[in-house]
Amino acid sequence: MQNPELSEMAQGRVGDFKRLQTEGLIPLSGQFFPSVHYPPITMYPPIEEAALFSGYKNPPGNLFDIYVHIPFCIRYCNFCHYPNKIGATLQEKDRYLQALDQEMDLYLRRLGIPKIKARSILVGGGTPTHLAPAQLERFLQNFTAKVDCASHPQFNYDVDPSTLLGGEGEERLRILKAHGVNRLTIGIQSLNDSILSKMNRAHDRSEALESIEQAKVNGFQLCMELIYGYPGETLESWLSTIRTAATLEADEIQLYHIKTIPYGDHSGSVSQHFKERHDDFPSSEEVILMKGTAQSILAEQGYHENLTRVFTKKPEDFSHYASNQCCFLLDQIGLGLTAFSSLRDRFGLNTQSMEDYYAAISRGSLPLNRGLVRTKDDQMRWHIVLPLKNRRIYKNIFQKGTGESLDRVFRKKIERLKGSGLLCEDDKMIALTPLGRFFADAVCLQFNHLRYMPLPRSAYSNGPLNPYNDPEP
Repeated sequence: MQNPELSEMAQGRVGDFKRLQTEGLIPLSGQFFPSVHYPPITMYPPIEEAALFSGYKNPPGNLFDIYVHIPFCIRYCNFCHYPNKIGATLQEKDRYLQALDQEMDLYLRRLGIPKIKARSILVGGGTPTHLAPAQLERFLQNFTAKVDCASHPQFNYDVDPSTLLGGEGEERLRILKAHGVNRLTIGIQSLNDSILSKMNRAHDRSEALESIEQAKVNGFQLCMELIYGYPGETLESWLSTIRTAATLEADEIQLYHIKTIPYGDHSGSVSQHFKERHDDFPSSEEVILMKGTAQSILAEQGYHENLTRVFTKKPEDFSHYASNQCCFLLDQIGLGLTAFSSLRDRFGLNTQSMEDYYAAISRGSLPLNRGLVRTKDDQMRWHIVLPLKNRRIYKNIFQKGTGESLDRVFRKKIERLKGSGLLCEDDKMIALTPLGRFFADAVCLQFNHLRYMPLPRSAYSNGPLNPYNDPEP
């Protein structure tokens, strides 16, 4: 571990990891569970549409963030934990786009408005550009006819590099631009051909670099996604990827630690791989060095951690959708298979079954199958986990949304985490320290209710930071 390229901070984080594992914050296995939602996406109970929207009032100005899910993919990536459709025909895609358009009508009727006013937009998947250009044109025409984009919101599209190449790729980029899309998130994941092959990605390094250039030439704001800790990856191969990525002038770079515990409704093959051949994966120590050194390399190129694990050069170049939903907890609606609607005191999740999706639409119902109208306890934890993970908790927003003061609730956990150097606090906010942000998912898991813990108590050492300690607010 004497590699001179490894930053002092990265090497220090290895010691922090071992200490926090002893204290009970980090599982003994070294695995982590991402604090992406609260409760976790797989743990919501069944709910009916009428129950989910009972008593709900639209936000001021009928302003929403909007997510649209298009579930078609070229291949099933081994790390993906979401249900998607591989090998769909043009006819199958047409059927889905028609149902999606009908779902928008149902949502407009449910909300009692002629158009949805967009605060920000994210179209994800799947691979939402894995449509024929004519289908992409049709979808965007229908979508923008029912969504008010007069304020020119940030309109982000998740894309696979291979869909931006060649004549069809150029046509897709033209169509996206013409309909107001101004930001692309490109799933690069790696710049190492061997790792891309192991991931079962549909592109190679040269195609990834070409897609980035195409996005920049066509004037899109650009976000790149990269995954570290993949089986077969070495510290040296990861450093080569991140060094190259840092020089490509992306507006935003997102770093993801490979997730071996499914957090969506599909178990990616990487989960079984971890169970059967754990030694194929980089060690916990190597993963910490990968993350820490990547942060140092990005900092040298002028990138700063804006949201947790999200790096930008300019303060304003972040995902507005993520910030609005996860930091400020603003109302967001989701359309399409597996999409979710995250509202100020409730959460609804669409079905993961394509046939159930079509059946619900055909009978005039939103395709919801799970969700929750949050209790006061749920609401308090939601108001901590998401903002803390992504940026910071504003005490006034917490009090407005829960009726409680953070000066009175969860104080044992807060003080213990402050004492371990993971949280800082003043009269206006509570935030992760640099150390806390490095281990953000584990810190935020401290505030989960016991019924929403993804791992048993025995998965952790019996130290002061075992997440099962002091479960009550």
